[in-house]
Amino acid sequence: MTNTDTNKDVDAGSNLKFAFLARGTAETNTGTVTLETVNTGTMTKPTPQTSPPMPKTEQTKSQTTYQTTTGKYSTIKENGGSTVTVETTVGFGRSKMKHEYGKAMGLSILFYDAQRSGKLPANNPIPWRNDSAMQDNGEGHDLTGGWYDAADHVKFNLPMAESAHVLGWGLEVFKDAYEHDGELDHMYDCLRTPLDYFLKCWVPDQKILWVQVGDVGADHSFWGRAEDMQMARPAYKIRQGAPGNGKYSTRLLEAAKTLYDFAKANPGLYSDSVPQVKAFYGSSGWKDEMCEAAAEMYKATNENKYLEDAKTYYEPATAWGYSWNFKQPGCQLLLWKITKDDKYKAKIEAFIDSYLPGGSVPITPCGLTWRDQWGPNRYAANAAFIAVIAAADGIGGDKFKNFAMSQINYMLGDNNYNMSYEIGFGNKYPLRPHHRGASNKTDVKQSNFGGLVGGPGRNDDYQADVKNLSKFTMLVSKPHEVMIYTSLFSMNLVHGFQTRQMMP
Repeated sequence: MTNTDTNKDVDAGSNLKFAFLARGTAETNTGTVTLETVNTGTMTKPTPQTSPPMPKTEQTKSQTTYQTTTGKYSTIKENGGSTVTVETTVGFGRSKMKHEYGKAMGLSILFYDAQRSGKLPANNPIPWRNDSAMQDNGEGHDLTGGWYDAADHVKFNLPMAESAHVLGWGLEVFKDAYEHDGELDHMYDCLRTPLDYFLKCWVPDQKILWVQVGDVGADHSFWGRAEDMQMARPAYKIRQGAPGNGKYSTRLLEAAKTLYDFAKANPGLYSDSVPQVKAFYGSSGWKDEMCEAAAEMYKATNENKYLEDAKTYYEPATAWGYSWNFKQPGCQLLLWKITKDDKYKAKIEAFIDSYLPGGSVPITPCGLTWRDQWGPNRYAANAAFIAVIAAADGIGGDKFKNFAMSQINYMLGDNNYNMSYEIGFGNKYPLRPHHRGASNKTDVKQSNFGGLVGGPGRNDDYQADVKNLSKFTMLVSKPHEVMIYTSLFSMNLVHGFQTRQMMP
């Protein structure tokens, strides 16, 4: 148990909250607190303390006891009539709480429906979205479609590609389960949006790859719906020298082969060729992308040359995190699955261990692994994704599953605010995310259900400000969202399939 300093001067009759942090492997459900009366004389009003601002959320009914992944909140009545709230927080033991994972999962996929650009399908489930950016092109070449990045309407291909890859990866691992839960067709439909767009972006006969549509400066100066955009939307490309059904899958594979050959022949950072993207999605390295691509090409073709390439591109260091820019954990997990070489397994174990108590990644008092201030939920969800895929492949077992569950449950409400960070889930969640399409000056009429906001500060504090992008943020984006979907799906498997509910 770890003591936490608090104010020793408390007004008579006031509420006092004790927080204890426990770390260990054994399950711990309750804590014990002993209250000792030190001063029963006249008490003066204490100096006001600064506490984390309460996010603007939906109203909820109060509870006297709340069971969570990280502990238990209990209200204790003292003999004198005052109330003491005791909070006990444990490590990553198995969750005692069963969230409605099926509903959270159904909401999560809606986020991708809301991010669609171009011509929307007839079965579009988002009532406030219509066709948009129908003139997107590069030198007359049709570039409509795909997903908008986040709160803005730029189409950045690097993070879009990783989002599509991870969704497809989760589908590969849990395909039977997707079918069981009635999600398979929806996921195929979801994935066709970026894949159809990527087919447009690669022009093999000219060896041109379009990598971005939209000017960031012009886009960020406009706060409004995608359907109302009037600004010019330039497209950016790289070229040589500047570094479901059978027919459809064959077309995708042929495009992938020629694009892979192009990338291999022209190694380097795409952001060196397109400097406009550097401040937003500039790449810090290219070998992890090539390793991941080569491993997936081997799985698709069974051609040994791709496996040898993946081994050549592989970087053995223990990963800092997993994201659109840092793909080492994905490379390690893919190569372990293919080769069963223990050197890859050891790196996956080291990566997840760095997120566990005693590891290098900080953990908030309520149990969220806090890798970085820019979207901490993203890194926690990404690590949870790696953990559940690794567990499915025979690495980590219950330890990895329990870690993943603790992170997902935190985001769904097992935190100091009893608030879900997934918009639309539960009775209490952020109402004003930083998202142009789902915002309004006076009221949020167009809720971006399923979006995962960036997350809390280092001490679980949270600022619900639509303009807050500097630290723990209200931003919702594909990189924030993508990993939680498969993690939620695995949680649904752990607890048995639940009815999928699309809207709150």
